[in-house]
Amino acid sequence: MSILNIAAIQTSPVFGDVSGNLDRALDLIPGGCDLAVLPELFATGYQFRDTAEAAGMAEEAAPGGAGGPIIAALTAKAAATGATLVAGLAEKSEAVVYNSAVMIRPDGSREIYRKVHLFDREKEVFRPGDLGFPVFEACGAKIGLMICFDWIFPEAARSLALAGAQILCHPSNLLLPWCPAAMVTRCQENRVFAATANRIGSEGRTGQRLDFIGMSEIVSPLGDVLGRAGREEESAVTAAIDLDAIEKQVTARNHIFGDRRPDQYRL
Repeated sequence: MSILNIAAIQTSPVFGDVSGNLDRALDLIPGGCDLAVLPELFATGYQFRDTAEAAGMAEEAAPGGAGGPIIAALTAKAAATGATLVAGLAEKSEAVVYNSAVMIRPDGSREIYRKVHLFDREKEVFRPGDLGFPVFEACGAKIGLMICFDWIFPEAARSLALAGAQILCHPSNLLLPWCPAAMVTRCQENRVFAATANRIGSEGRTGQRLDFIGMSEIVSPLGDVLGRAGREEESAVTAAIDLDAIEKQVTARNHIFGDRRPDQYRL
């Protein structure tokens, strides 16, 4: 059996308190974890007023980039615990800022995903992602990254699953109430595991109050919710998952991908 211990970390960041947010979030990662997912923009807070403010807290997070305090702390935690970490942060790349997720392995190597589907005012702050939906290998699994609002587009999870992803790591700052249920469907229709790490609390820095819904969760390929957090507490949702339980065959005559009819999927 290919058992992994995974965790979805739910936090309540204070905008701009990078050091404090890092300490609280990393302290929530349980011992013995193979893979832990932290929320979108977990160390900075979410509601940047403009691109310049985001750039001031952004880091060169791509492989080979210089990094910063967030990358340094995640790298040290991965090395100390032996866990692969996935976390959301503002990524600086030349004069551009992306809403990104970084994956850092215990050996310090890292990968990056840039959010493809920007939500609401994010379009005024970040550049849309330009790397597509890559799949990476870590902790003995094939891992796909997506961020928050990507959930509402079935193509995101499907692209990752078709590329071989076994686990969808989903850093989030969710406001809309439907995502926890929708990720159940994403897992069922693609036969993958998913770990959605959301935040709680609220922000109102732009004159618009945002209330985050929590409900971080881990979901199985059949849509079973293996663990789900509440709406108000910082916590770690954990599960032991068996990668051998992933089965794309629905019946003896039906395969989740083999029965696709791409020639018919058009307007």
